[in-house]
Amino acid sequence: MPELRFDDRVAVITGAGRGLGRAYALLLAAQGAKVVVNDPGVSLRGDGADTGPADEVVKEIAAAGGEAVACTESVATAEGGQAIIESALDHYGRIDVLVHNAGIHRPASLTEMTYEDFEDVLDVHLRGAFHVVRAAFPRMRDAGYGRVVLTSSIGGLYGNHKVANYAVSKAGMIGLSNVVALEGADAGVKCNVIVPGALTRMAEGIDTSAYPPMGPELAAPVVGWLAHESCSITGEMLVTIAGRVARAFIAETPGVYRPSWSIEQVGEQIDAIRDTGDPWVLPVVPSAHVDHIRNSFAMATQGRQ
Repeated sequence: MPELRFDDRVAVITGAGRGLGRAYALLLAAQGAKVVVNDPGVSLRGDGADTGPADEVVKEIAAAGGEAVACTESVATAEGGQAIIESALDHYGRIDVLVHNAGIHRPASLTEMTYEDFEDVLDVHLRGAFHVVRAAFPRMRDAGYGRVVLTSSIGGLYGNHKVANYAVSKAGMIGLSNVVALEGADAGVKCNVIVPGALTRMAEGIDTSAYPPMGPELAAPVVGWLAHESCSITGEMLVTIAGRVARAFIAETPGVYRPSWSIEQVGEQIDAIRDTGDPWVLPVVPSAHVDHIRNSFAMATQGRQ
């Protein structure tokens, strides 16, 4: 297989000053992309600001013979999102790839989480995704090409203790990605979700001594493929953790049709309702939404015959 390169492509990567984002930026730049390294240099909680992390990644890329520019605007506001995309346009005249990786972390139980901590995490993760997508998508659509990679988490897929703000953000990312994939399908714009597991500063305080190798560099090639012109999927989720790459997907059981239901009948039929033996896996593009309705209506129609 020929080497997959990004020559003449421009990539914007949010949260690229450290951890996963840094690994993505270094890899895409090494493969020829011009990279906007976006990172305001905040703490894990989202406090403070430091131009150092973004600047250091730009220096690393330049030292390796690549091309990059730092942008320290925050994704947390619409103005910041616009400025991040404008940075790509001002320096390189285009945007081909958008990887939204920026995030902060403010864990607390449901009974202790403040509204401020809930909203601030959503501002960076979920609203931040919308802010940069909203600014980049029209440019990609008009150019007839784009690759968008949004970041979810197993916390978004399965939940976890003390992360309601994070879990809501990461679950919402899946819905946003599906809409971008659908609205971009006829314009050459593909959008997928990466669900990465890696040892970054989010693992601070966790005993990882028994973990297998799971540095950010193991996840970066998956994002690289999703960001490449040869990417053949859209509206999907790829998981990467400790060298394992897999597809995550949403499925439905076929369920049970009745012309009417009582509470008792739901309980009596619950095992059949939950039977996963023959699941529906409906591709987002071109028509999972319609397929869900069509298949459900078909069961109702057949049940009446």
